[in-house]
Amino acid sequence: MSGTEHWTSTSMPYVTPRSQGRGDAWAEEAAARGRKGTQRIVSAGEVTATDEPASLLGLAPGEPVTVRRRIIELDGKPVELTDTYYPAHIARGTPLAGTARIRGGAVTLLAELGHTGARVVEEVTARLPTREEQDLLRLGAAEPVLRLTRQTLDAHDRPIQADLMTMPAHRQRLRYELRLG
Repeated sequence: MSGTEHWTSTSMPYVTPRSQGRGDAWAEEAAARGRKGTQRIVSAGEVTATDEPASLLGLAPGEPVTVRRRIIELDGKPVELTDTYYPAHIARGTPLAGTARIRGGAVTLLAELGHTGARVVEEVTARLPTREEQDLLRLGAAEPVLRLTRQTLDAHDRPIQADLMTMPAHRQRLRYELRLG
């Protein structure tokens, strides 16, 4: 995408389970715009939670969590870094703990496992990228990034997923639509 071309994204497709046989939301969204959306799973597995994911999942730092680290690409170019965390008791022994693609996406698998999101809390901040983010997203040191933090809670307000997403600010536009009452 050029510096004047923005990608406008909404969150709803990414927090809603997909119907049987549908692919992942990102590939579908990109294809609808005549583009190719892919993701590379860099790593997955159980780790000890650092402060931010622990807080989002309602855990103490150091407790076990499962993380899936991905590089999201549009037409072969990196556009987002995403780390998705799950409480270990939910993800252990499931495809969430592995690096294979999950048909329909992780949100669909969570629903199949009995963990459906009922409420989502998102927070967006901006900052300069770390050196690693510069390298992975092909950015200069002075090009800001957006950091979207998403917490997904079930009907009992228990956290079931936490996403930490980093994306180049000049290539993104986030759109929020709220329905009241």
